Amino acid sequence: MRVLPHTDSPVPIVSSRASLQSERTVPRHAPGLHLIGDLYGCRGDAALMTDAARLEAFCKQAVADAGLTTVGSLFHSFGEGEGVTGAVVLAESHLALHTWPEDDYVTLDVYVCSYSCDNSAKAEALFAALQQAFQPTDPHLHRVVRA
Repeated sequence: MRVLPHTDSPVPIVSSRASLQSERTVPRHAPGLHLIGDLYGCRGDAALMTDAARLEAFCKQAVADAGLTTVGSLFHSFGEGEGVTGAVVLAESHLALHTWPEDDYVTLDVYVCSYSCDNSAKAEALFAALQQAFQPTDPHLHRVVRA
């Protein structure tokens, strides 16, 4: 692996020839589902885009409604009328999201895993509730099966 210089960014770009395929023969025990969304053209509840307390309450209720378990949460507003960044730590993994009200844009990340059960349906329900609340006109969704 080598780090490539990049003068415009404080974060180095990493280059590797390593394969993305695992050579492990050890059984995998914690299957998970990672749902990633770029939600463009959000036309839902505008307060969810700018009000950290309201977005946090909504997310925690959506987590409970999906049958998942909140361990903790932290949400931050960047100022009056500005975007919000937040995360809900789940016993099953996490929910993270970031809003850009000036662009009607939200990034959404839901990841669940478990040693004892498949929480995929719960992750899908949580993601659907959040997507419905933001009502994007152009959602870009990615579904990654992990483990």
